[in-house]
Amino acid sequence: MAPQRPVRREHHGDTVLDPYEWLRDKDAPEVLAHLEAENAYADAMTADLEPLREQLFEEIRSRTQETDLSVPVASGAWWYYSRSVEGQQYGIECRVRRVEGAPRPAPGPGEPVPGEQVLLDANVEAAGHEFFSLGALTVSPDHARLAYAVDLHGDERFALRVKDLDTGEIVDTAVGEIGYGCEFSLDGRHVFYTRVDETWRPHQVWRHEVGTDASADVLVMEESDERFWMGLGTSRDDRWIMIGLGSKTTSEVRILDAADPLGEFRVVAPRREGVEYDVEAASDRLLIVHNADHENSDLAWAPLDATSHEQWQPLLQCAEGERFQGIDAFDDVAVLSLRKDGLTAVRVLERDATSPTGFGAMHDLHFDEPVYQVSLGDNPEPALRVVQVVYESMVTPRTVYDYDIASRELTLLKQQPVLGGYDPSAFEQRREWATAPDGTRVPLSIVFPAGLTPDGSHPGLVTAYGSYELSTDPYFSVSRLSLLQRGFVYAVAHVRGGGELGRAWYDQGKLLHKKNTFTDFVACADHLVERGWVSPDRLAAEGGSAGGLLVGAALNLAPHRFRAVHAAVPFVDALTTILDPSLPLTVVEWEEWGNPLADPAVYAYMKSYSPYENVQDGTAYPAVLATTSLNDTRVYFTEPAKWVARLRAATTSDPADRPILLRTEMVAGHGGKSGRYDGWRQLAWEWAFLIDQVAPETVAPETVAPETDRRDRAK
Repeated sequence: MAPQRPVRREHHGDTVLDPYEWLRDKDAPEVLAHLEAENAYADAMTADLEPLREQLFEEIRSRTQETDLSVPVASGAWWYYSRSVEGQQYGIECRVRRVEGAPRPAPGPGEPVPGEQVLLDANVEAAGHEFFSLGALTVSPDHARLAYAVDLHGDERFALRVKDLDTGEIVDTAVGEIGYGCEFSLDGRHVFYTRVDETWRPHQVWRHEVGTDASADVLVMEESDERFWMGLGTSRDDRWIMIGLGSKTTSEVRILDAADPLGEFRVVAPRREGVEYDVEAASDRLLIVHNADHENSDLAWAPLDATSHEQWQPLLQCAEGERFQGIDAFDDVAVLSLRKDGLTAVRVLERDATSPTGFGAMHDLHFDEPVYQVSLGDNPEPALRVVQVVYESMVTPRTVYDYDIASRELTLLKQQPVLGGYDPSAFEQRREWATAPDGTRVPLSIVFPAGLTPDGSHPGLVTAYGSYELSTDPYFSVSRLSLLQRGFVYAVAHVRGGGELGRAWYDQGKLLHKKNTFTDFVACADHLVERGWVSPDRLAAEGGSAGGLLVGAALNLAPHRFRAVHAAVPFVDALTTILDPSLPLTVVEWEEWGNPLADPAVYAYMKSYSPYENVQDGTAYPAVLATTSLNDTRVYFTEPAKWVARLRAATTSDPADRPILLRTEMVAGHGGKSGRYDGWRQLAWEWAFLIDQVAPETVAPETVAPETDRRDRAK
């Protein structure tokens, strides 16, 4: 039990005494001691599950092709690909020279690729470090240099390194503390990168000449509006370097001729409040996806030298049930990424020189499964008539195709291997609709063992995200098979606040409509029970980050509905965070949640749903596992630490039966542990907790530690 040391907070005439705010300083010995004690408590309370965790880890590992190779992609004179090696935590980036008339390299698992050049072995880079992550990986247009950015702590601040690919020598380590992404000038002499401010907002773009001291770097642009982030990119033909700036509701794009790295970036169209747009540079024009006229966006074109919205010309308007999301330009076609009737879609627009827009016939790719996701794959070259497409569903492993524009045929390049004789027909997936309290129909994607009868007896896990217009599209998961083989029904709730059903779906789940996200989730959980998919006392919920806010709020709304909850890096003390502009992400988030500092109505509304603020004494809460990382920049460990302390003090549930646990990774960031084997072990730890709560009968006797009598703990 954490000691209570009340800290006063006063806003808009409201006084709050926060008993656990002292759990904020990660450098304070007493805070670190508390987190270590929480870890020890979590380990002790779940010690009997260690054999089950090991079994889950081995199940994931045994189904995974550990030594594997991605589909090689052509760029310039090279085939680029990634590969993994059994026993190694991280991937290896490689290339091999293209040979005129020779097919794409296609070695079997474990077979060497003749003439292979290793660009970056992340296992070597990570040696001696508990954490490793890449924030950038880009090859210069002349294919002579590699720039990459390394994070060894998990705080998402990176050190830039440049490698000479002819000699293998690291030629530049001068620049540190950068943000995500970097791009080369056309000649490879200069690298553009971003810097973050004290609130972790990318707010500057700098230019660095390779081989020089960082003190000589040039500030190219600085964004003073604290609502805006920035990122870097290039056009497919490497002709343009782009800076994308965006708040939650407004955006702006600036471009620079990559052959003139010392020049000035030009604004494609000055920002207009509420207008968002993305730019793709084709060979003879700019293609622009924008919401200036319709909330679900349209496609326009503009001359390459465009500097205002007035130069945009209509190309394609979205239809009912569609949401345009992005455009990729090639020499002979453009490929539009969109949402259609709640699912992702890909539309091909063919070039037509006789058309005023430059484009003529168009068609969509079609797939037969009830739920799936499809996207354009890795296509770095503009001169393509065959494009790479990636497809997967909840039962179909990730599949990479070549799509021939002329014949409209898909050619299988690679499907994610699933070892052990995986049979997709052993599982079924479907789309169902729950009804929210206000009558809104909310979609769910559900997967379950084939032939399962919805008789109300099954264990289940429901998950969701529901913020930032991010969609949780149906996807395949090797690890999920461990739940399905134990008879689980697994459901994804596509709640408001996400982008599954277009911009209005997002708008109805943000700001002063945010509670729709939480009531949608509870309605989806109710639907699973009422339709007999899951037993009313065998349903678990899981959500991460803003999805952790979701499950935390749902826990307060309907604690009886869930037997167990896993909240990963959860944003559960939302009001405290959004009240503090000095914290990472606060100001940029005001367009998502509202500004409780300035608006009493927003303050009152956020206080009425923030999970930490609404824990109720005397409530029989379900079992809760909160996981976090000490170096998480996006959601401080403080939030789940405070939430767990308050839940544990408030609940009337027996801690032996429904424990409330906090597990902190002491060297990691927002995504948890970085290596794949460490990640599998972390997932096995979390899912063992949930399985033990909602499906203990599936835990084989040999996976229970013999010295522990689980039944005596009311399991």
